[in-house]
Amino acid sequence: MPNRTPQAQRVFLVVVDESPELKIALRFACNRARHVGGRVAMLYVTEPAEGGEWMGVGELMREERRQAAETKLAELSSVVHEMSGETPMLYVREGDAREALLALLDEEPAISILVLGAGTGRGGPGPLVTELAGKYAGQLRVPLTIVPGGLTDDDIDAIS
Repeated sequence: MPNRTPQAQRVFLVVVDESPELKIALRFACNRARHVGGRVAMLYVTEPAEGGEWMGVGELMREERRQAAETKLAELSSVVHEMSGETPMLYVREGDAREALLALLDEEPAISILVLGAGTGRGGPGPLVTELAGKYAGQLRVPLTIVPGGLTDDDIDAIS
């Protein structure tokens, strides 16, 4: 596999959450990165801390959420390294997931593809997939790959 310079290397961004479709999106992104000599990036967006008269409590909650995000990303990093052969790029942001994602895409020119898994439940594909594939599609500066949530590992391996 040819070595690519960082400017030419494809970076596949996956948004990390607690959804079952994360596993599907991550596997797809890792396979694609491995096949093209690219790299996986992961974004974890935490909820904003509550403010008001309990600022100390809000700061503690913010720190606990950040710690949980870093723990989750550390766990997934070893999986990504094993599947893709590269150490992933990690991002933790606070706020609304869509807004944080769009801001990261604007700030990081190395990110070249966004990979999201689509939910299969009654709630539809998920709010982020719905928003980004619909109303906000024109604001994306990178292609959006939506991986169907019903795919098996073998299905993903066959197409990626």
